[in-house]
Amino acid sequence: MRAVEQSPPGRPGVPGSAREVAGVFLRLGLVAFGGPAAHVALMREELVRRRAWVDDRRFLDLVAATNLIPGPNSTELAIHLGHDRARWRGLVVAGACFILPAAFLVAGLAWAYVEYGDTPALTGLLYGVVPVMLAIVAWAVIGLAPTVFSAVRWVVLAALALTAYLLGVNELVVLFGGGAVAALMHAAGRLRADGTAALVAPLLAAPALGQPDPDRYAQLFWSMLRIGAVLYGSGYVLITFLDGEFVDRLGWITTEQLVDAVSVGQVTPGPVFTTATFVGYLVAGWPGAVIATVAIFLPSFVFVGLLTRLTGWLRSRPWTAAVLDGLSTAAVALMVGVFGRLAREGLVDVLTVALFAVTLLGLWRTRLNSAWFIAGGAVVGLATAGW
Repeated sequence: MRAVEQSPPGRPGVPGSAREVAGVFLRLGLVAFGGPAAHVALMREELVRRRAWVDDRRFLDLVAATNLIPGPNSTELAIHLGHDRARWRGLVVAGACFILPAAFLVAGLAWAYVEYGDTPALTGLLYGVVPVMLAIVAWAVIGLAPTVFSAVRWVVLAALALTAYLLGVNELVVLFGGGAVAALMHAAGRLRADGTAALVAPLLAAPALGQPDPDRYAQLFWSMLRIGAVLYGSGYVLITFLDGEFVDRLGWITTEQLVDAVSVGQVTPGPVFTTATFVGYLVAGWPGAVIATVAIFLPSFVFVGLLTRLTGWLRSRPWTAAVLDGLSTAAVALMVGVFGRLAREGLVDVLTVALFAVTLLGLWRTRLNSAWFIAGGAVVGLATAGW
């Protein structure tokens, strides 16, 4: 019996094929429960540790760079990693394949919501999956620590960032504060030495909520496009934008429907931004789901396409490299903070703690694809729920 799944050899910076990128990110999109921190951990496990497409320094630079632009950071990281591996075709394929599974699942749940007045329960599934995702996040932090905490000043900066997060400081303030502090440290260090630092889917003909007029389609598209183009921070910030636009200003959905949409976005794999898919379905049926999904994610593809030309330049200059290091340090500190918050909610009894421990041990002792651990957690969770 093979205890270790063999992965194809890889070297950082070596180009690959769009088909290879599609396979990896389609699978990640199917198992990426747990929000942005878990998504980053999964990508690091798959593309740094198992496949060696990039090294930890390059990976952290991309994590830092995606925090400089609006939109869903983990999706933008997927898009950027796809570009690193297979250039422009990889950029499009990675983003689409990471988004597609969640978008289809959320659209299906939106249909069930409209038809039956409720969303299918996923409590049992999450009971088993969350501890596994927590172990993957913990292992990613452990793996990234030597790269991030290469000097005492970065350990101090991470401690300050984590403290600020635990005190309730906004994530964006923590991230950009980390970059600003690193820039100041670099400037001070120069006095004595050099510092360191689309969803592509068929338009289904079956209407769900009547036949919305073309003006509603256009308004839905532009509203979602505008939100995707200006929204900084985690998917949780998305709630405020959707509430202001679709509940308060347009009056197309109710607050209760928005809460249900957010809940579905949280419990399904992939980007939390697929909450927009649910809202789009409520507003204009299947066409609305497609329009909303394309519009909310389209700016991310454009922004990352522009950013790919800048990331290497940022790393090559001492001042901007210091900013990247500060952002990376703050991002890892935020992962630790998110891990602590999720652990309080997900490690609730002996079984969940055991799932966490077994997964962490498996990640340490084997090179198994993380999808196997997630599938095992799902089976345990569903069995516990009596499915």
